Amino acid sequence: MKILIKNGRIMDPASGLDAIGDIAVAAGRIVSIQSIPSDFTPNRTIDAKGCVVAPGLIDLAARLREPGHEHEGMLESELAAAVAGGVTSLVCPPDTDPVLDEPGLVEMLKFRAEKLHQSRVFPLGALTRALQGETLTEMVELTEAGCVGFAQAEVPLANTQVLMRALQYAATFGYTVWLRPQEMYLGKGVAASGALATRLGLSGVPVAAETIALHTIFELVRATRARVHLCRISSAAGIALVAQAKAEGLPVTCDVSINSLHLTDVDIGYFDSRMRLDPPLRQQRDRDAIRAALADGTVDALVSDHTPVDEDAKTLPFAEAEPGATGLELLLGLAYKWGADSGAGLARSLAVLTCEPARVLGASLGTLQASAGRLVRGGVADLCVFDPSADWTVVPEGLRSQGRHTPFSGHQLSARVRWTVVGGQVAYDAAL
Repeated sequence: MKILIKNGRIMDPASGLDAIGDIAVAAGRIVSIQSIPSDFTPNRTIDAKGCVVAPGLIDLAARLREPGHEHEGMLESELAAAVAGGVTSLVCPPDTDPVLDEPGLVEMLKFRAEKLHQSRVFPLGALTRALQGETLTEMVELTEAGCVGFAQAEVPLANTQVLMRALQYAATFGYTVWLRPQEMYLGKGVAASGALATRLGLSGVPVAAETIALHTIFELVRATRARVHLCRISSAAGIALVAQAKAEGLPVTCDVSINSLHLTDVDIGYFDSRMRLDPPLRQQRDRDAIRAALADGTVDALVSDHTPVDEDAKTLPFAEAEPGATGLELLLGLAYKWGADSGAGLARSLAVLTCEPARVLGASLGTLQASAGRLVRGGVADLCVFDPSADWTVVPEGLRSQGRHTPFSGHQLSARVRWTVVGGQVAYDAAL
């Protein structure tokens, strides 16, 4: 398939390219940028006038719910949601059922995803067997099966000795361990500790649940020099600790979710279960710190934290509702809104969705490493074409994800995806 994307505003945050021009795609690769060969004859021409042509988005946190939770989401629905949101690559955590702790399970997931010819799926393997925090998994075998790192998902690892051994093992082979910092016992609440949680009578999660875990992780990183990616930092104090660790030279990266970037605990309102999220929404000072850290590079990537939840599990009293929200189709629009509101600009908004998450993944991308999150002549043709001036309203019934619950229901957003190209094939066309 030969595709010519013409008259678009080509933006590549990695190189600083920002110009009106054309891109030619053939055999799954970008064959030319701006200077199109006169003998190039496309099978399909896309007129991207008024649109931005950017690298395909990379989401570092998206649950696909398969296997084991098909009532909440299936590969078909969630990958369709991904390409509709311009996401061409995504990382899924290991907390499926069964847990991704065996090579055969990882291989089956990747095989199923590849057969759909939509977004690329990069699984995280379980750090411990069944995520029980006792026995390490066979990391070498899981890596050979296709895992890009190892995680405990939302299950805290209470045994510090096990965590240290895991980091030592990972450091030996150059693997990355993905951890969401949360102290097991302090992190059992359903809302952020504060005046609002107290007034509503909701059990609180103090900031210390995050900072205590971060102090532990950083001490172990100092001892082992293992590479760690910190998932969904949620507090100003946590951001400050990450900044100190990076200044010290520790091999750590981190991300934040679209929920923490835009919302605060006040949005819970009168027990709105759509705001039942993990990590919980914190105060405005925390949100402001997150927004500033994403702009200045302390935070490396922005993630959707896509977690589809079915109707029965969400329409319960706040404290009993299952945490999570759909986010894949909102990732670009919410990043664009943050860039416009904060003054960070479109280039930075795209960087935290493209080249920065690609840098976090690094060598684990394999053959994609050289061009992932970038527009490179000869690189893999993963592209997102969106109209930055197209305003749209978030209507849950119009989402492609099987999970229809989102805290942004009714919000007005800009930046609508028009086409998504994955491996040189049009995986999404808004007109169809």
